Amino acid sequence: MKNKIGYISLGCPKNQVDGERMLALLTNDGFELVDDIDGADAVIVNTCAFIEDAKKEAIESILDMVSMKEDGMIGRIIVTGCLAERYKQEILKEIPEVDAVCGLGANGDIVRIVRDVIASDEKTEEFPKKTDLPENGDRVLTTLPHYAYLKIAEGCSNGCSYCVIPRIRGPFRSRPQEDVIAEAEKLASQGVKELIVVAQDTGRYGEDLYGKYSLAPLLKRLSDVDGVEWIRLLYCYPERITDELLDAIAYSPKILHYIDIPFQHADAEILRQMGRPGSGEEYLALIRRIRLKIPDVTIRTSLIAGFPGETEAQFTALSEFVKAARFDRMGCFPYSREEGTLAYGLPDQLDEQTKLDRAEIINEQQGIITEMIGADKIGSTLPVIVEGYDGYSDSYTGRGYCDAPEIDREVKFTSKKELNDGDIVSVYIFDESDGDLIGVVK
Repeated sequence: MKNKIGYISLGCPKNQVDGERMLALLTNDGFELVDDIDGADAVIVNTCAFIEDAKKEAIESILDMVSMKEDGMIGRIIVTGCLAERYKQEILKEIPEVDAVCGLGANGDIVRIVRDVIASDEKTEEFPKKTDLPENGDRVLTTLPHYAYLKIAEGCSNGCSYCVIPRIRGPFRSRPQEDVIAEAEKLASQGVKELIVVAQDTGRYGEDLYGKYSLAPLLKRLSDVDGVEWIRLLYCYPERITDELLDAIAYSPKILHYIDIPFQHADAEILRQMGRPGSGEEYLALIRRIRLKIPDVTIRTSLIAGFPGETEAQFTALSEFVKAARFDRMGCFPYSREEGTLAYGLPDQLDEQTKLDRAEIINEQQGIITEMIGADKIGSTLPVIVEGYDGYSDSYTGRGYCDAPEIDREVKFTSKKELNDGDIVSVYIFDESDGDLIGVVK
């Protein structure tokens, strides 16, 4: 009888890709993956530990598994991912019901680890080098079948003062182009139509391997992969957005006019304290340059409010920046004080309520802008990828080129002919409701 494995994935798409590689190793070795974890011989909780909310979610998920284990509903509990890498000793000490805690470098040994854990009552802890993390291999996709995340690099070398990623995942290291292309071709052969290109710092791709930024050449090669119809870019830092990259986006029919740029703040002094280059004025100039080159571009960003020492004037500068930039998509988050970062020890830490209030103000401000931009789409026709059908309303749900999965809005539309998930259709937009677009297939 096959051992049954349950799986819980938390955190960012990059961690999701890591988990998908582990799942493939397990299924290739004969394990059975189950959607209902009740009755599983072991449950893997693949965790995130980027900010405080992510840590809380990970701990709550582990404790939920502990409760199920105590009730006899599941067998073993295995914790992997960033929380395991960052807080291994704390997990082992504070949650003794966990059977195994494994660092990122142990992902490639997950088959042996699961077998040992199921067969023995001994606790397991394995923490090989971070750079042992597998960057190639089969994947069991946990996304919808028609899209997949394509991780082109691992780790980060930016050293931002607020961020723990370099400590958790190690230095930035690009995957060779041939490996990335081979994976893209395999995903396309499995029916994937949309590749979502990710790394911690996507625009830095190739600097370590080829001595220069090489994202644009990689994108051009990805565009030649048969079966791939959409290519979407996430996590491109502003200082690495080159004219070559913008030309690749502007002139390739497969590369979506969508780019995620984590600006983080607009005040030059706050950015300097964050360890980030640039200023609000420079960032606005970049945004103008992008929109001049790609007039229908969708720009998404993430911002941090309440960084240590942020004055009212600096917060106002952030607010004015958001108004001037008119981002299509944006998320503002309260600063999370993380142990082991340079920013943790900075003076003038703001209280939690102030940080929350400031982030909420920025998000509400952006909400008005997003609503106005949505209204501007009325009367236009957009390519939309189909992602579901609602029999009750006899309508479909999908995403436009301007919407990344899970973080952006949806398009709801009707069609006279039957459609399948993954179909890409032209939808005429005639209305907008609660941020979503409403339309009909032309």
